[in-house]
Amino acid sequence: MRRFGFGLHIAAASIGVSAIALAIVAVGVQRVGGSEFEQLMIQHGASVAAARDMFQESVTVVLLAAVAAAVGTTLFLAAALARWMSQPVMRVADAAAQLAAGRYDLRLPESGPREVRSLARSFNQLATELEQQERVRQEFIENAAHELRTPLTNLQGYLEALRDGVIAPGGDVFRSLHEEAERLVRLSGSLEALAQGDGREPSPRDTDVVIATNAALDAVRPLLERRSIRASAHMPDSAVAYVDPDHLAQILSNLLQNAAQYTDAEGEVHVGIDVQARRVIVEVLNSGPGIPADELERVFERFYRVDKSRDRATGGAGIGLAIVKLHVIAAGGEVNAESRPGRTRLSFWLPRPTRTDARQLMSKTSPVTR
Repeated sequence: MRRFGFGLHIAAASIGVSAIALAIVAVGVQRVGGSEFEQLMIQHGASVAAARDMFQESVTVVLLAAVAAAVGTTLFLAAALARWMSQPVMRVADAAAQLAAGRYDLRLPESGPREVRSLARSFNQLATELEQQERVRQEFIENAAHELRTPLTNLQGYLEALRDGVIAPGGDVFRSLHEEAERLVRLSGSLEALAQGDGREPSPRDTDVVIATNAALDAVRPLLERRSIRASAHMPDSAVAYVDPDHLAQILSNLLQNAAQYTDAEGEVHVGIDVQARRVIVEVLNSGPGIPADELERVFERFYRVDKSRDRATGGAGIGLAIVKLHVIAAGGEVNAESRPGRTRLSFWLPRPTRTDARQLMSKTSPVTR
């Protein structure tokens, strides 16, 4: 009964409507039809009693037979209609139960009436989103487990060797311990930044992108020099955007760190800034093997890594570019990635300040007067 509850409701509604219609017809025939029949019979010389008896014997019997036939037909059609209408809904319900059990690859055919097609389309979209979330979750678990296991295993090995006297304390040992600890700090810092980016409300203000870019270049320059990577820039004297300055610093730092990691030794990293009427465009180009075309659209996904072996060697967990996208979209901009063998271009644009932004900024900093 519970399984066919929806169909039973449809059948009951159909029978109820039919019953009301039959009742109206019966009352109309008995009242209006009976009176008209008596008047016609009287006009042709029959008495009132005879006319009434004749009506009862003929019309009423026929009416009852018609009502019985209509009731039987209504029951049959209501049951067929209920079954026909409930099947698509029950199919979606069964599919939803399988989806809840972990069948994220399940899809429904988008056929039938418009409402059923819309329901199936919504179900398929939900299944696709859940499948992607499950894939991201599994990738994160694998990446996080590996990123944590490698430095922790190395730290454990060094500490056990120091404890057992296998190796003597020295500068090289402490340097190796420090490098492994730095890998753990980078991973935890990336996770923390991602969580804060999801939860913290941005505080946009007029921010000079040129100053922020020069600061980010200065911070990453030791890494570039260590790998003999040339750095160049093409920037105007000033490029003011409306963005949270902390978010902008994180965006630029992540992009330059990414470029430094994926540029071959003695390669080149170039930063360009272009000021347009309503936006500021920043691009970071680097030489290197490039990104495969079929993976280019996924580089801004959380925990996604194109070259997993190289990322593990450099300590990346596939979070940096996801933070870039998160902060750029929060500022009202967009990110883009282009690549071909020998060159990769990651870019983003941010909105320039408008009069509305300026008024909002003044309202936040000015005291309230009454």
